[in-house]
Amino acid sequence: MKKLTALFLILSLLLGLSGCAFAEEPVKIVFWHSASEAAGALVDKYVKDFNETVGKEKGIQVEAVFQGAYADSVKKMNGVLSAKQFDTLPDVMQLDATGKVSFSSAETAYTVDLALKDHPEADLSSMLAPAMANWQLKGVQLGLPFATSTTVTFYNKTALEAAGFSAPKTLTDVGNLASLNGDNVAVYAAIPNTPTLANWLGQLGSDLVNNHNGTEGSATELACIENGALAEFLTAWKALYLSGALANKNGSGDEFVAGRQLIMTDSSSKVANMLNKIGGRFELGVAPYLKVSDSSASGATVSGSCLVMFDHGDARKEAAWAFVQYLTGAEVQADFAKGTGYLPSNKEAQESETWQALIAEYPQYQVGLDQLLETPDTMRSVTVGPSADFYYGIINDISDMLESDLSVEETVDLMANDLGGMLTQYAKANP
Repeated sequence: MKKLTALFLILSLLLGLSGCAFAEEPVKIVFWHSASEAAGALVDKYVKDFNETVGKEKGIQVEAVFQGAYADSVKKMNGVLSAKQFDTLPDVMQLDATGKVSFSSAETAYTVDLALKDHPEADLSSMLAPAMANWQLKGVQLGLPFATSTTVTFYNKTALEAAGFSAPKTLTDVGNLASLNGDNVAVYAAIPNTPTLANWLGQLGSDLVNNHNGTEGSATELACIENGALAEFLTAWKALYLSGALANKNGSGDEFVAGRQLIMTDSSSKVANMLNKIGGRFELGVAPYLKVSDSSASGATVSGSCLVMFDHGDARKEAAWAFVQYLTGAEVQADFAKGTGYLPSNKEAQESETWQALIAEYPQYQVGLDQLLETPDTMRSVTVGPSADFYYGIINDISDMLESDLSVEETVDLMANDLGGMLTQYAKANP
């Protein structure tokens, strides 16, 4: 009897040890993001929901780390890549266009193309094609669209209709509203930058830089000078300034909400925020992005951010892929669109009850999506190596044209030297 008892105890101990040996700890992955305010609260919610559902089922635990604005996050990523401290990179990262070049050349980049080789069964057909195309570089799908937006026109519908005007469609239409400039009220306040200039040049059938705005190869020169597109836009922009309807400054959402600015071109992702801040004091109008002229094509490029992954080993990259698919799925995309104003990157999300109920009550949300679907694939956002310098170079040179009364020809030469010089120097430093 004692022998049987001892044997039973030994077997129990062995079984217990065996059970412990096969008990697996969850795979822990890190997610860097730049979502703040309402978007940040939603991202935290999605991470918590994932950990409690899909993550629990698959043995994955996600830690979300806010890294500040996109520029701050990309700067940190670039520093890590330069120091080759790859183990300090996250597994998943929310990335905007300024980080595309450096991510694409990272040794540990786990692109969507690589993930699809590992998971040939994955079906991405429900993802919005224009949004997917925005996160391709040199034929490689870098990431999946998460926070998708486009640039639209916000206007004070109440004020414009009271003065007998409808939604502005062109820069000329905005100029015709100059009479509405009053004390401390601007009709339109804006300074072109990389994405907005690319939008207007795209309407004129031109890229800003060569190699299809840097998406098919490294951008080495401006592509809008010889075809006359840059001069055509600058002519229209200067005429708008001389009409008195344009203030040469970056107008703010606060000025618009307070009624001190009647028109604002900004990201479609601001719809929810604008509706909330206005609070019914006036009717918010949302229209497609302003056209250069009546003869210009309609449309504006895709913007926002995507989700990219880094390869830290099989278990972690598998977990990263599962998490990215969760965040880009129909349910999360519909909810994220409702809570922020970003456009659903998943076609199934657009058909969901959540999205359909939203646009029935607030049709302003639908404008950006309609525009995105109608924008030709030939209009691509800009990818350049010296992204920050290039961005501010455009702002400074066009501001000089207006404030120093440079001619259009002088401004074209200035931008050719300044921006072209940046591209040349970057190409020499990064052969």
